[in-house]
Amino acid sequence: MAQVQRHPLAAQAAEVLLTRIRSGEWELGHRLPGETTLAVQLGVGRSTLREAIRELSGKGVLESRQGAGVFLTALDVAEDWDTVLRRADIVTVIEARIAIEAEAAALAARRRTPADLRTMLRALSARAEAGDSVEALVDADTAFHRTVVAAAHNDILLEMFNAFVPRSRHAMIDMLRIHPMSSKRADHDAHEVLCDTIRSRNPEAAATASRVHLTALKAAFDA
Repeated sequence: MAQVQRHPLAAQAAEVLLTRIRSGEWELGHRLPGETTLAVQLGVGRSTLREAIRELSGKGVLESRQGAGVFLTALDVAEDWDTVLRRADIVTVIEARIAIEAEAAALAARRRTPADLRTMLRALSARAEAGDSVEALVDADTAFHRTVVAAAHNDILLEMFNAFVPRSRHAMIDMLRIHPMSSKRADHDAHEVLCDTIRSRNPEAAATASRVHLTALKAAFDA
């Protein structure tokens, strides 16, 4: 005879808890009521409640601390990068790139090593030699920008940049096929300026060069 499974009930309990969290019933960082109280409030057993808490803990919303209780660590479930990026339009992606890459450029100007600079210069040369292939140019451009972010020596910034690559690559290829660059020389000059500011260890100029270049790119998509 088929029996009612406990997991769907735990999922329902997790959803009720999440609704209460979203409504602001508990403040971020605060401890939730004890197991017995919550189980009674939700009308479920303590084992079901524990499964619900484990589910929300796995999503980063709750944290169980041995001997201390369950604490609220986020006010909602964070969507994964792929979901967010699939939904985002390219202008939104470029706005995020400006925030990340301008700071990364400033950090790169402070932290870059001779090896970082050599890698950056090779990527810059490869970008100049990409030829007429739109795909090759976009990939060479991405490779150069990645060397700048890598030279910041901040793993989080690099992972964020890497997450944007698939979304921005397809959009860049589509845009350049429809609207080819009016001046490849001017575009490449902007990348040389960025490289020079990092080579000369000028964080403010590096951040400005990155921001100016990517803002112009954003304007091209807005046009």
